[in-house]
Amino acid sequence: MIRRQIFVVARTARAFSQCSARRREFLPTTSSPIVSKLDFFNSVSGEHNPIPTYRLLDGVGKPLEGAELPDIDEALARRLYENMMLLPTLDNVLYNVQRQGKISFYMTAYGEEATIVGSAAALEGDDEVLGQYREMGVLLWRGFSLDKVMAQCFGNEEDTSGKGRQMPVHFGSPEHHFHTISSPLATQIPQAAGVAYALRRTPSRRSRSVAACFFGEGAASEGDFHAGFMLASTIPSPVLYIARNNGFAISTPSTEQYNGDGIASRGPGYGIDTIRVDGNDILAVMSAVKEGRRRCLEQGRAVLVEAMSYRVGHHSTSDDSFAYRARAEVEDRKRIDNPINRFRLFMESRGWWNADAETELKARLKADVMKSFKRAESLKRCELGELFTDVYGGPEPWNIREQREELTGLLRKYGEIWEPWRNELGKFKNKGQDLLKERTP
Repeated sequence: MIRRQIFVVARTARAFSQCSARRREFLPTTSSPIVSKLDFFNSVSGEHNPIPTYRLLDGVGKPLEGAELPDIDEALARRLYENMMLLPTLDNVLYNVQRQGKISFYMTAYGEEATIVGSAAALEGDDEVLGQYREMGVLLWRGFSLDKVMAQCFGNEEDTSGKGRQMPVHFGSPEHHFHTISSPLATQIPQAAGVAYALRRTPSRRSRSVAACFFGEGAASEGDFHAGFMLASTIPSPVLYIARNNGFAISTPSTEQYNGDGIASRGPGYGIDTIRVDGNDILAVMSAVKEGRRRCLEQGRAVLVEAMSYRVGHHSTSDDSFAYRARAEVEDRKRIDNPINRFRLFMESRGWWNADAETELKARLKADVMKSFKRAESLKRCELGELFTDVYGGPEPWNIREQREELTGLLRKYGEIWEPWRNELGKFKNKGQDLLKERTP
């Protein structure tokens, strides 16, 4: 009996020891292997193995060895190129219009045309887009007209984005599944996770649509970036995050924004499939975004695409970038690695483009943009009373009513006798009569 008891105790101790050894191989909340060597790390790929950048075309438009180009024919190539060329044409006109004081603000997309248009081409038309403020090209790709672009920037009576109550380039269009842009940085990142979750819970769109969210590397320094990625990671949803890493957050270069390996290094920390792509290679952007979208739908999870480019223009019309970077640096970038030139060389090598086509396109785009500009400039603003509408549903709140009544009283007192107000009222449809006809207490 004693020998049997000793045998049972020994066998139990041995089993416990083996079980404990197995538990020591992996900790309860991770599959990380156990090691006895002290070793710190600070990169997802290792100190001497940085995250690679996906590219298909070299700097002169030639496919790299082994590159698998996306399906593209002459018609698609021409459409891509025309949309890329339209962006700087618009930017040139509207930037100068702002300098003339005809609009209050503007932001260009110089140097990021391939990232914007390539992404737009890879998305489906009913994918929900949440932009930052350089994604006008996505709307144009989806059929947003030049007249609507001008209407928003001028804030005239045809502005469907916000009836003249938003800053220029703050576009929105439910028709084109483009959520209205807001000025505060990174607010769209957690919102996109919520939009994608709503898509996941909608049977008719669950396997069809994703939420595509654009933001810059500067916005990735905001807390909303981490809130959004945490939400997308812990409550999986088909959200495609597209980070435009253009090297500068207003006046702060990326070298001063983070010590890690760009924005792509953050994806694996949230368990998110990630790729870094050459943002000046439109074919690489198309391929990366298309595959990212496929993964979003197939896995029902978030994907991160970091597009590496260079912001050739100033941050906005409120910025002079030559105060913090050399003009020669910008000119070198424009000459050496221009995304439009790279794709044009690719098209020429296929026999799809030539000098005559280039001349015709430039003249046509400029004429179209100038025609829309002159038309928008001649239109009135919305009725002044629109200032107080569309904010609340149901009965008008007391504070909005008081503000409207106060403005109406001031208009009656000064609107006709004070020249600055009289001139300003003349810019509005009906010259403010919609308010003046109202009776104040």
